[in-house]
Amino acid sequence: MMLQQLRPALVLLIALTLLTGGLYPLLVTGAAQALFAQQAAGDFIERNGQIVGSRLIGQAFSAPHYFWSRPSATGPMAYNAAASSGSNLGPTNPAFLSLVKDRVSAIQAAHPTQQGPVPLDLVTASASGLDPHISPAAAAQYQVSRVAKARNLSAEQVQHLVKTYTQGAQWGLFGEPVVNVLELNLALDQLAQPATVNAP
Repeated sequence: MMLQQLRPALVLLIALTLLTGGLYPLLVTGAAQALFAQQAAGDFIERNGQIVGSRLIGQAFSAPHYFWSRPSATGPMAYNAAASSGSNLGPTNPAFLSLVKDRVSAIQAAHPTQQGPVPLDLVTASASGLDPHISPAAAAQYQVSRVAKARNLSAEQVQHLVKTYTQGAQWGLFGEPVVNVLELNLALDQLAQPATVNAP
């Protein structure tokens, strides 16, 4: 009696294991490689034959001549793709409020000419902690003057570059316009070197 009950359970276990643990991952991987080959391979950016980053994963920038990325909550280091996560702190959590307050103060200190509110994506991390993008408001409207001054460029030159690297909504329908920070900073390096040498 027990054997009769056990046999279909084992057959179902084996079938589902092969289906969900073998066939489905192979099908999804194959489809990704066929339809999105560049993204599936990491969408790496190369300069002078060396990989400098990925279009899909953010990097930390802190020098004044670079646009700054969205904060990352991954550990033990920022933008750690092996530990993708948010902070899991709620919007009323005292630790979260203190962290955001400190970030706002730091951003305002670095942009003394800006009188408007600090863009949200400059002081809060995304759910993945890996977001490579910031909003045009966080780039064009808030950081341009600092970057332009550090590189001896006009604000108009930097704003034009931001506009060039602003990506519209996906397929014209989904999401908001964004700017890939790494691509923008690499374009800045090609356009003009900073007035003084600073660490990224």
